[in-house]
Amino acid sequence: MGQIGPDAKAGQEAAQKLCTSCHMVGNQPATASVLADVPSFVAIANKPGQSAESIAGRIVVPHPPMPQIHLSRNEIADLAAYILSLREQ
Repeated sequence: MGQIGPDAKAGQEAAQKLCTSCHMVGNQPATASVLADVPSFVAIANKPGQSAESIAGRIVVPHPPMPQIHLSRNEIADLAAYILSLREQ
């Protein structure tokens, strides 16, 4: 049976492979490779009015210094679901 809806766990795995050189993707301590002016995924999740669609849009149409990363729609949805799972209640 196929997946129904975005998978935050798959998004977390993708983030750990693709995004940790620039972003803090979870609650891990900052490393030297994390850029100071790049928001953490927690900060992105807690941005007022944040939505999966707006996160996906920033991945699809990246902004400097973010590199162009070729992902499927499902992978983008999974990443957005993971980021939103970090939203503080």
